[in-house]
Parts: sequence; C-alpha cells; structure tokens
Amino acid sequence: MPEDLTPIRRQYLEIKREYPGTILFFRLGDFYETFDEDAEITARELDIVLTSRPIGKGQRAPLAGIPYHAVDNYLSRLIQKGYHVAICEQVGQEPIGGSSAQSGACGDARHDP
Repeated sequence: MPEDLTPIRRQYLEIKREYPGTILFFRLGDFYETFDEDAEITARELDIVLTSRPIGKGQRAPLAGIPYHAVDNYLSRLIQKGYHVAICEQVGQEPIGGSSAQSGACGDARHDP
C-alpha cells in the first residue's frame, strides 16, 4: 500500500480486502460512502452522482455517497438487484500518525436467493 494514502483510505482498503465481491458502504460522518468500482456500480444502479475524493498526494478515487438516514432504501435496491453489500459503521476514533481515523465494525447484508 502506498505510504502517502490518507488514514481513512488505508482503513477502507484493509476492510475492503475482507469483503471481496461485496459493495462496501463505509460510514463517514452522516454518509455511507462507496469507493472505486463499488462507487461506479452504486452510482449506476442507484442513479446517484459519481464524484471523487482525495486519497493521497495528487490522487483521487471515485466516490458515491448516500445519507445514513436513507440507507435502508438504497440497500434494499442493491440487494434486490442481486448485489452483496457490507456496511461498515464508525465505532470510535483512534489517532493514526497524528491524524484521526475512525475505527469500524462491519457486517454483511447479503441477498440469499
């Protein structure tokens, strides 16, 4: 992993590795954010805006976010379309290299036919 990534990006990538083939809803403040290919799928399937977020020096990643209070609607739409989704919630803050990053707890919301 490149050293110039933000602490949040590092944490996201570590968690994403644990959920391959699953869209990861990563809670940041009042939003669940999706990144990279997950963001492209989420934006396309839910008809929401695809934007980007800085992830390191001169680097940006695709981003699609939804408000936390609307997650049930968006989650059910993705599951109905056959996608597997994991939700990562913030559970506290840990200092990482002079910055703060959220620690998280994740769980699957999978569609089982």
